[in-house]
This record gives sequence, structure tokens and C-alpha cells, in this order.
Amino acid sequence: MAAGEVDSDSIRVMVVDDSAVARQAVVAALNRADGLVPVGIAANGRVALDRLDLMQPDVMVLDLEMPELDGIATLRELRRSHPDLPVVVFSNLTSRGAAATLEALAAGASAFALKPTTIGAGANSLNTDLIPLVVALGRRSSAMPQPVQPTSHPLPRVRRAGPASAVVIGVSTGGPAALTTLIGALPGDLRAPVLIVQHMPPVFTRLLAERLNGQAAVSVTEATAGERVRPGHVYIAPGGHHLQLVRNGQTVELALDDGPPENSCRPAADVLFRSAAAAYGSDLLGIVLTGMGSDGTHGAEAIHNAGGSVIVQEPTSAVIGSMPSAVISAGLSDAEVPIELMAAEIAARTGVGRP
Repeated sequence: MAAGEVDSDSIRVMVVDDSAVARQAVVAALNRADGLVPVGIAANGRVALDRLDLMQPDVMVLDLEMPELDGIATLRELRRSHPDLPVVVFSNLTSRGAAATLEALAAGASAFALKPTTIGAGANSLNTDLIPLVVALGRRSSAMPQPVQPTSHPLPRVRRAGPASAVVIGVSTGGPAALTTLIGALPGDLRAPVLIVQHMPPVFTRLLAERLNGQAAVSVTEATAGERVRPGHVYIAPGGHHLQLVRNGQTVELALDDGPPENSCRPAADVLFRSAAAAYGSDLLGIVLTGMGSDGTHGAEAIHNAGGSVIVQEPTSAVIGSMPSAVISAGLSDAEVPIELMAAEIAARTGVGRP
């Protein structure tokens, strides 16, 4: 291959950031990764949009705070001309950064990665957080996981005779947009509680809950330890804490803990799913939505073995289909549902609209 040419199998990445140090660090991380090629840099959104057709990137890495045209304004213009170009936004771990990130995701960003507090050519978080996202978004087929083997032989399935009493959801990359679609369409008379693990850091989950609550007919809050689970209420696990359910006689309460991460995540869907299966048994509905990796698969096995039901987002409707595909590959999914129809599916499986 001649100098200056890009292999046709490589993922072409454009880096947009007003900080020269940040641009250099991201470009260095891209150059260290196999199959990724930085094809252009820009100091602000206006320059990036002007160079877009020339550079023809497969993925854009976009800072949010920039002069002239910031990240959110860039996204809004970009989505009019390039609606399908994957964009990873760079976010700061602050309340302001979290709010801007959620706004960017609502404006069409595909995913976000936290910007290192001390960024440099050797910043490890670029290799562990940003690069896998770029690879997964640039070549989605390479992100599909190998089948996850069940940890035990499934027990004979006990079919529920009635509607589910509770719903648990695991979601990661692409989750805020998927949850906006799903939660926003849930009926106000939903008869079951909904408990969600969204892979996000602290502060982000609280702001996500507030944002969803303002758009939904049901009540959405960040989960609080010791709170009694109520029908028709949506609880989001706080970043940095596992969420579990504990049955106390006829009631179920929320519990939070700082146990070790599972699947490199805290909160982890597997932790919530296992505890929910113990609390609700065959009356539980588990759902796995868009995301990287396989979190939720072993938890889906626990739900399956308890006699509950498991459904997944149809992988083709996911930003990244790895998590639902892992459940399907393990033979644990009862149905695959497009995200636009998931709220109606939940309503039907929890008895809303039935005599």
C-alpha cells in the first residue's frame, strides 16, 4: 500500500477538539490500535463540517466545549447532512459535562467516552474506553460477541399463568436514546415497577433519571437504598453502585452496594437480574437492550431458571447489538422486539389493557 493510502478495511476516524493536546493524544491512541486510521483533525465544529466530505470518516470523535461551533450545534448540523455517521462525544465527569453529554445524545450522538482528567499521549482510559467504542461503532460486526455459555444446565421452565409483576432492564451503549423511546411510551397506568441498570458513571444517572421523568407518563427516579418498590414507578441504578432487590414479606425493597464490578461494570445488569429473580421468581420480565459486551446474559439465565421471561431489543435496531445478541446466542431470549415496540410489549406482558 502506497504512503498516504488508507486500507479499505480500516476504520477512518476524524478527531474534533479545540485542545491541541487532546487531539494529539487521541490521534496517538488511534495510531496504536489495529485497524483504526485518523484521517483528519479539526479545532471546532465548523472546520469539521467543512472538511467532512473530503475526509469521509467512518466515525467522528467530538469534543463538546469548543469555540465558534460547539459539539451540540455541530451534531445538529451533522445529523441533517450525515444522519448515520457514528459520533462518540468526549465528556467531562462533572454535572455540567453530564448535562451536556445527555443533550448531545439527544441531538444524535451515538455514544460518549469520558475525557481523562490529565490527558496525554499515554492516557490509559483512551485505550480502554474510547478505542473500543470507535471500533464497535466503526465496524459493528466485529463487536458481536462469541456465544456466552450458561453457567449451569437450565432447570425445567415454569410458565407463568398471569402477567409479570416486575420488569428489569439492562442497557449500555446507546441506552439514553433507547430509554427515551421506551420510557416515554410507557402508559401511566403501568402495573409493574421497572428497574434499570444503565452503564453510566455517578451524576450521569441522576440527570438521566430527571430527564426521563420530564418526558414520561410514569415516575422516574434514581434508586435510593431502602426504598420500597412501587408499581408503575421506574428506578435507575445510581452510577458507581450495584442495584439489588430484597424481598421483605409481601414487599420488595431497593438495596445498593459497592461490591466488585461485574463485566467491568458497576452497576451491572447481572447483579440486578439475579436478585430480581430471587425476589420475584416466575413473575419477572427481564429485558436486555443495546450495548457493548455481554452484561445481562448470566442474569438472564437466572431469570430463565426461575421461570421468568426474557426478551431483548432486536439487535438490528440497537446502536450496538452485542448485549442482546449475547442473550440470543445463549438461547435465553423468548422474543426479539424493536425498540419502538418495546413499551407496548412491556404493557402487554404486565397486564395493562387486560381485563
